[in-house]
Amino acid sequence: MTNAHPTAPAHRTPQFLTATRNILVFLARQPTSLFGLIVLAVLILVAIFAPLIATQDPITQDLNNALQSPNAAHFFGTDELGRDIFSRLVYGARITLTVIFLVTIVVGPIGLLFGTVAGYFGGRVDTVMMRITDIFLSFPSLILSMAFVAALGPSLNNAIIAIALTSWPPIARLARAETLTFRKADYIAAARLQGASPARIIWRSIVPMCLPSVLIRLTLNMATVILTAAGLGFLGLGAQPPMPEWGAMIATGRRYMIDSWWLVTFPGLAILSVSLAFNLLGDGLRDALDPKQMNRR
Repeated sequence: MTNAHPTAPAHRTPQFLTATRNILVFLARQPTSLFGLIVLAVLILVAIFAPLIATQDPITQDLNNALQSPNAAHFFGTDELGRDIFSRLVYGARITLTVIFLVTIVVGPIGLLFGTVAGYFGGRVDTVMMRITDIFLSFPSLILSMAFVAALGPSLNNAIIAIALTSWPPIARLARAETLTFRKADYIAAARLQGASPARIIWRSIVPMCLPSVLIRLTLNMATVILTAAGLGFLGLGAQPPMPEWGAMIATGRRYMIDSWWLVTFPGLAILSVSLAFNLLGDGLRDALDPKQMNRR
């Protein structure tokens, strides 16, 4: 008995690695999921090695080269201030990943905690917590984010806070629905008979069962986060100039888009590609974590 506990992690680690490898292999075999993986990998690499990939300083202005069309010196052309659009897109990948990462690590735990607690206890606790969730769900996420940013002040940090405050309700709803299916299971009843506290049951028995569905939802939600961040940037409520945020780049370039199409085309394609990649990756991840698909493999 004394040797059982030290050896337990050694058995869990290979299982976790094997499960991860199987999921990645499944995703790589699906063309749509593979596209999502490739785009995500490229986004991460571009963000990490931005100083090496960018050909120009993304902030330095050069009015003599303003509104140049794509050429050998400026792959995606220049904007109205002579800044290299390719370099600004490369550094903008860092902003996009920052928004996605910070929103996810805030939204995931809050939504998971809110939903599992409401679903496990039920009754008045469930009623009160779900009515709060319904209040947030009754407003369009972009409109509610705009209201929060307007109250907090335009900035990238406040935009991230606003997006996080409006993105957790769907996660909470999903976690609650999953918890309602698990809370009357035999292993939950056995844990209660053994004297486990509600907090321990939720953390050790219910949360792990909800994680796959929540992970899929978070992946699919990332596309909405990107579009909301771009929308706030487009309206001047997100990242402020001269930060190379993709939505803000479209906002400044729309005044010249008739004659200088590249100002909005390339940032728009970047937003489209990354949003589509996360949607396709989320769909593939849902299939990979489906027990029926797992049994077929």
